[in-house]
Amino acid sequence: MQNMIKEFRDFINKGDVVTIAVGLVMALYFKQIVDKIIEGVITPLLAAIFGEPNYASIGFDIGDSFISIGLVLGAVIDFIAVSFILFLLIKAYNKWKAEAPEEEAGPTEVELLTEIRDSLRNR
Repeated sequence: MQNMIKEFRDFINKGDVVTIAVGLVMALYFKQIVDKIIEGVITPLLAAIFGEPNYASIGFDIGDSFISIGLVLGAVIDFIAVSFILFLLIKAYNKWKAEAPEEEAGPTEVELLTEIRDSLRNR
């Protein structure tokens, strides 16, 4: 049992599982923000353009059936909106990342070994 606990701890630490889990939780909550932007802003605006209360009302009747073009249109618009919002976020993140000062890299392993070699030669 003790060995299994050690293996599990090594597994968690090795794969950076905690970072991935945090990223997934943040993505779930970010999805809620995007959903509310679409639900509260984009959907009412587009439904108002068509003079309907919501997407589902946009369509036409064929016999006893109602063909809802609005649902398909809504799915396409949702996809485009989510894609555009993600594009803007990634663009802003990349700009922020490029402006962030990079850490000064230390000497490489080869440079250190060369320095040690030269130091030993000079003795």
